[in-house]
Amino acid sequence: MKLQSDPHSGANTITGYGDGYVEINQTPHKHSVLLSSDGATLEWPAKSFSDLEASHFSQMVDLKPELILIGTGSRQQFPKPELLKSLISAKIGFEIMDSQAACRTYNILVGEGRKVLLALIVEPT
Repeated sequence: MKLQSDPHSGANTITGYGDGYVEINQTPHKHSVLLSSDGATLEWPAKSFSDLEASHFSQMVDLKPELILIGTGSRQQFPKPELLKSLISAKIGFEIMDSQAACRTYNILVGEGRKVLLALIVEPT
């Protein structure tokens, strides 16, 4: 699926998404990513939803976003509450959704100028 983005915004945007990949600024990635609207694209070690650990969420806090979108793969799944403790303690808002919805929502928020972090699980094919 191709997604529309504003090429003049200067922010990282999702330009495509499909089975086994996400396209960021027209560059495909075949691994899970942490994508900041105003920073680098980082490989995220969470290879699947069942791999999620507290350290994956602490890594998000270190990036100091205003809001975090967590894309959990092909379907929406909710992490155990104890995994989310670091986000709650840091008072960082978060939303959990399937990865396609997370990609679309991320682009909308980036277009509004929000400091958002996308934590996206890209499931291998």
